[in-house]
Amino acid sequence: MPASVFIGLGSNLNQPIQQVLQAIEAINVLPTSHIDATSSLYETPPLGPQNQPHYINAVAKLSTDLKPLELLDQLQSIEQQHNRTRDTGRWGARTLDLDILLYDNQESNDPTLTLPHPELQNRSFVLHPLLEIAPQLNIPSLGSIKQLVKKLGEPVPTIIKSKKLDKPSSVC
Repeated sequence: MPASVFIGLGSNLNQPIQQVLQAIEAINVLPTSHIDATSSLYETPPLGPQNQPHYINAVAKLSTDLKPLELLDQLQSIEQQHNRTRDTGRWGARTLDLDILLYDNQESNDPTLTLPHPELQNRSFVLHPLLEIAPQLNIPSLGSIKQLVKKLGEPVPTIIKSKKLDKPSSVC
């Protein structure tokens, strides 16, 4: 049975809207995988250094037979295809950032991949898109998505493309 996975997408360089939309298409054609839903696109200020453009963020729900580390390798390959570099420092500007937020109900402290994502509960740009596409979601060791959004207490980020995308081909 395929795993249910939530992936966070973000970009703030080189046409970030297109970077995110193209990444959704690339994720949808991964082996033994398909996207079940995607959130709206949100515009958010950067974490850390503020002397960079705002980000475009989204969350995609994926069904996949890939194991967590196999999926991570595939996502990092997509990042590389989008000219992602890892030399911009923590929270630096990037063409594309793909994070596995949740992989089924798995919990892991593996140094390569921590599940759920260790900062998920602190990020409005992740919580609000998750709430949009999975309002009944319960996150292992953290609680319901609704409780996490309420606890964070931040406003909904600006939605720039307001449509749930049931099929990635309808993204444009």
